[in-house]
Amino acid sequence: MLLMSTTEKTRCGWASGLDLAIRYHDEEWGVPRYDDLSQFEFLILESAQAGLSWNTILKKRVGYRRCFVGFDPEQVARFTRQDIERLMADASIVRNRKKIESAIHNARIFLDLAAKHGSFSKWLWRFVDGKPVQNARKNMCEVPPTSPLSDDIAKEMKKLGFKFMGSIVVYAQIQAMGLVNDHLTSCFRYEQVRALSEDK
Repeated sequence: MLLMSTTEKTRCGWASGLDLAIRYHDEEWGVPRYDDLSQFEFLILESAQAGLSWNTILKKRVGYRRCFVGFDPEQVARFTRQDIERLMADASIVRNRKKIESAIHNARIFLDLAAKHGSFSKWLWRFVDGKPVQNARKNMCEVPPTSPLSDDIAKEMKKLGFKFMGSIVVYAQIQAMGLVNDHLTSCFRYEQVRALSEDK
């Protein structure tokens, strides 16, 4: 897939059409994030995406933020059966019972990891020694759905009991959170994102 050009900016090919996708690509995707609130938000969103398009999730992001109380893991971890039924009736999110239940289940493990390691983010970033991996993809077909890194993280998360966090979901997570820079080298964001990691 070729890069897309909008208003004279060259972007990764997936960032086209939907304004939400373009804005997400330009402002968020690949930016190194070290806060647990962002990490937890994307654990929910990326696992919800499984089998769906990312654009579908972006359109429902506001609904997810409301339904999952600002992506606060402590509050989500306390959700009850009544909360699950409430969410199942809310069309502003993906009404998949297993995904909803896994989000609550994962919140509890997320908090356990945060307590043991100081934060979930610290636990995750140790897989790359705290420094983003700078890839140099020239074409979208070079961007893999998984990597040895995501395989290792997914394997560890499975051992810890996380659900809906296979290697594909984990790779999307580490792309979004900036553990890997997968902007194409000709994308206007590639150097910008790389500079952010160098400033860290």
